[in-house]
Amino acid sequence: MKWLLSAIVLTLAPAAVAEEEILSRSKSGPLSVTLRLAPAQPVIGDRVRLSIEARAEPGVEVLMPSFGEALDRYRVVSFTPSEEVDDQGNTLARQRYTLEPSRSGPQSIPPLLVEFVDRRPGRTQAPEDQDAYELLTERIDFEVSSVLPEDAELELRPALGPLAPREVPGAALWPWMAAGAVLLALAAPFALRTLRGRLAQRRALSAYDVARGELDALLYGERPDPANMGRFFVRLSDVIRRYLEDRFGLRSPELTTEEFLLELARSPDLYAQHRDLLTAFLTRADLVKFANFVPDESGVQESIESAQLFLEDTREVAGA
Repeated sequence: MKWLLSAIVLTLAPAAVAEEEILSRSKSGPLSVTLRLAPAQPVIGDRVRLSIEARAEPGVEVLMPSFGEALDRYRVVSFTPSEEVDDQGNTLARQRYTLEPSRSGPQSIPPLLVEFVDRRPGRTQAPEDQDAYELLTERIDFEVSSVLPEDAELELRPALGPLAPREVPGAALWPWMAAGAVLLALAAPFALRTLRGRLAQRRALSAYDVARGELDALLYGERPDPANMGRFFVRLSDVIRRYLEDRFGLRSPELTTEEFLLELARSPDLYAQHRDLLTAFLTRADLVKFANFVPDESGVQESIESAQLFLEDTREVAGA
């Protein structure tokens, strides 16, 4: 039929319905399209709702516009498509947009393209050399009102003028500032010394905690026997040597026992009783490690108590 080959579009002029929405209808053969825009008189900042409803007779396939087609001048806040078939077999396809105009003044919804394929028996599905029939809706014009009242003054006023110069504090403050600087310079060495002392104390306490933990872990294991006596004393002496390096800055791990004892004799941080205690402790450890000396139970216990006593005594010195 001729109306299938040439789309006949019947359009009613956009009209306001109860001053709430703008309605526009278009029809082409078995397809009718209804556009609704609300509110009819939006104010800048309002969001407008655009509804596209396409109704097709049974056997007619509807191809709705692509998302956002011809609506790029607006910000699309939401989009909801749907499609259903009623009891008579008619297809009802819908697209609902929520749009946000970016400015006030005259606005419009451009013509929208809705396509359909006629799959009814005996009908031509689409025009020759085309995939589908086309229906182009009419443009919808509307006005976005400004929030300013009509009688608002839009006159630009001149600037208020240059700012007054910023007031500078009086010269009477300078003596106080100079006195504060002098006091700060005098107090700086004492503050630095206190800070260094506290940092050193923190390092010392931390070194104790590490050594105490290592010693407890060693003693938690099995008691040494002749087979593992050398390994036990190596670990025991290493705990004390690392503690001395962390606590007093002595280069104990890389020195021989003789060299290390000389370092102890020159250290101002250790008391004489501590140096004597370490001398006996390290000498016994060397005998076990290098001379295959196997101490009895009392000798092992004495070395353990010497290590514990040294840690506790030097911990007290660090916290003093």
